[in-house]
Formats: sequence, structure tokens, C-alpha cells
Amino acid sequence: MNETTRGVWFGLSAYTLWGCFPLFFALFEGVPAFEILVHRIVWSCVFLALVISGLRRWPAVSSALANPAQLWRVLGCALLIAANWGIYIYSVETRHVLQASLGYFLTPLVNVALGMLVLRERMGPWQLAAVALAGVGILIQLVMLGELPWITLALAITFGTYGLLRKQVVLDGLSGLFVETLLLLPVGLLTFAWLGYSGASHFGDSLYTGALLMASGIVTAVPLLLFAGAARRLRLATVGFLMYINPTLQFFIALLVFGEPLSQVQLASFVVIWLALGLYSWSSWHYRPRVPAGQN
Repeated sequence: MNETTRGVWFGLSAYTLWGCFPLFFALFEGVPAFEILVHRIVWSCVFLALVISGLRRWPAVSSALANPAQLWRVLGCALLIAANWGIYIYSVETRHVLQASLGYFLTPLVNVALGMLVLRERMGPWQLAAVALAGVGILIQLVMLGELPWITLALAITFGTYGLLRKQVVLDGLSGLFVETLLLLPVGLLTFAWLGYSGASHFGDSLYTGALLMASGIVTAVPLLLFAGAARRLRLATVGFLMYINPTLQFFIALLVFGEPLSQVQLASFVVIWLALGLYSWSSWHYRPRVPAGQN
């Protein structure tokens, strides 16, 4: 198996696991999303510390912790990813996985919009048209249903902004996520202790619940490790196309497993955003830098 094939398998595995997250978080019957988030932060930090020790990545972590200017950006990333995790868990708990799926379909287009507005990146006419078309998809739900799909927008904006800040941090994905969870760890541990003291904790309810809460750390870290393996071996365009596996799986899980209703208005919104993604993907591929023959 050559390196490109390995990268494709790593990418397929990472995005498939991310796409199946609704099935995992649906197992937490009776545990509030807030408490699951706390455990996800704590146990992710513990598991990532073990992985970083095994891979000997501590110099990168130490360098980040010793750089106050970079640390503020990492803290911003930490708060954004925690918000994203919490909203996502809430979407599964309340059976709004279709909205979550739409949010992750929308994320690449939010990235384009943020790049244009914040980084002053130049966008081609087709990419601008794709962003505008995505806006139409959201407006359809706002006008026809009379409500803003806040879960969709919150997930897309928090993850898109996270990506924007993350580009300014010189840390690999694994070390970066560890530092992010490490910065959140004190709050996580204090909240963990408070839940136990007040009798609101579900950690000791049963061995099953406790094991699930601890496993949330492993479930968070494993796809990231697989993604890192894919990103090292594949072109960015290939990784970008594989990314659509995640929200597609969530879409079908919401419909076929959770039985969430899909109204005609919601379907129209999805179709418009899928068209926007298709237009964006086509323009990215068509106007990609050409690699001279004979070069990898």
C-alpha cells in the first residue's frame, strides 16, 4: 500500500468516525449535554497527554505554553471548539442532527466568507456566487419556516472561526488540541467537582455511564490522529472532498436512524446549499494550481 492509498484510508476512517458521532452521543441517555462536554474536555486531555508522551511531542507543547502571544490565540481556539462540541452534543440530545449536518455542509463556505472578510483574501466570482447561494439556502428556512436555524449557523460559525484562528497558531493538530483542552482543563475539573458535590453528576450512576463518559476522550482524539495521517499524505483538495463524508453520514443517520422529519422547506434549503458546495468544489478544482508533468 503506497502512501497516497494509506492517506485515503486514514481520511475515510477519520471522516466516517466523525460522521458516526451522533450514534455515540445518542448513547448518553439522561446525561445533560453540558456534563458530557465537561467529561469530553477532561478525558480528551488525559488521553492526548498519553498519546503525546508516546509520540514525544512535548517540545512543541512546551514551546506553545511558553509563548503568551500564541497562547491567547490557542485559548480563543479552545473556547470556540468547546462551544462547537457543546452545541453539537446538544443537537444530538435534542434530535436536531439534520441541523448539525447542514452546519457542517455550510462550514467550507463560511471559511471562504471569513477568509474574504477577515483576511482580505481574493475570491473568484464562482466562489462568491457559492457563498451567496448558501446564504439563500439559510434565508429559505428563515422566511418559509419563520425561524433561524441557529444550530446550523452556530456550528458553522464556531468551527469556521476556529479554523481561522487555528491557521495563526504554529502547532500540529494533535499538539494544538492537547494545549486547547489543557487550557480548559481547570474549568473542566472544577465543574466536575461541583457536579459531584451538588449531587448532579451522572459519572457514578453506573459503570456503563462512567465508561461512556471516559470513552468520549478517546472518541474525540482517534479521528484527529487519523486525520493527521491523511493530511500528511494527501493534497489539500483531496482532503477537502473527503470532508463531505462527515455531514453526509450525519444526514442519513438523522433520517434513517433517528427518524427526524425533513420538511420540503428544509429539503429545499439542503439542495440549495448542496448546489453551492458543488459550485465551490468545481471552482476550486477547475482553478487549482497546475502541477507540471513529471512532478508529484
